[in-house]
Amino acid sequence: MPRSQRNDNFTDKTFTIVADILLRIIPTAPGEKEAFTYYRDGVMSAQSEGEYAEALQNYYEAMRLEIDPYDRSYILYNIGLIHMSNGEHTEALEYHFQALERNPSLPQAFNNMAVICHYRGEQAIRQGDPETAEAWSDRAAEYWKQAIALAPGNYIEAQNWLKITGRFGE
Repeated sequence: MPRSQRNDNFTDKTFTIVADILLRIIPTAPGEKEAFTYYRDGVMSAQSEGEYAEALQNYYEAMRLEIDPYDRSYILYNIGLIHMSNGEHTEALEYHFQALERNPSLPQAFNNMAVICHYRGEQAIRQGDPETAEAWSDRAAEYWKQAIALAPGNYIEAQNWLKITGRFGE
């Protein structure tokens, strides 16, 4: 039984029912329907429950089936999220880059890349390497500026950090 049919949460069940109805009435190719099912199982169930290995399997299968670049960008973004959650920052950055290649209007990918760069900058400070810290912080600033440009009302903490560090107007 697919994970999407095992949801215990009312909201997840409702989403699953509505999504299944839409898949039946909207004309889509069978491969697209199957790709969406794997994506939905990855997002709505496995990933939200912390079952990252299962979520990754669903996303990889969705990537195999999905041909639309826009839809693929969200799959790649979610794969990046899992790697980020697991502390695999290099892999997370790579998947977020791939997502942005397909959908450059994905502010959450820019934000996550900025968070990783900021974290690495903080690590460099703790290790006594101010030059590396500055380079990572500059990269974080660039990614946050891009995220804010795409979603001006979001990322208030990032906007404050940019102002405090003197990077907002650069």
